[in-house]
Amino acid sequence: MTRTIYVLNGPNLNLLGKRQPEIYGRDTLDDVAELCRGACTPGVDIRLEQSNHEGQIVDWIHEARGAACGIVINAAAYTHTSVAILDALNTFEGPVIEVHISNIHKREPFRHHSYVASRADGMIAGLGVEGYAAAVRRICALTG
Repeated sequence: MTRTIYVLNGPNLNLLGKRQPEIYGRDTLDDVAELCRGACTPGVDIRLEQSNHEGQIVDWIHEARGAACGIVINAAAYTHTSVAILDALNTFEGPVIEVHISNIHKREPFRHHSYVASRADGMIAGLGVEGYAAAVRRICALTG
């Protein structure tokens, strides 16, 4: 039986590789998907999604309840604002790893608070897109 890890991305990450490359680098979401697939153990698939709409992200989290062994989430700006995403994550029983491409703690003060962090089993920040691969490897290790 194949297991699936949902890799969920929030607003503006569709512009990854083009938007502020001095902060986020030049890798695209396609590069992130390839990196995540390469980090999987056999029998694990990746479903990578991105939306600029909070409700869509909530819907994917709800869907993951019956379909995913874990969630990697970069909620982007919603990290700092969305109780709705936090509430949805609290309904998911598997591991959740929060990822940030940049180190949010070295940026503007409003970025230091994460609603997602109170549900996440781990947080990776500041490793660039390699943080996604680390999160996938961790979920694979946790879910055997």
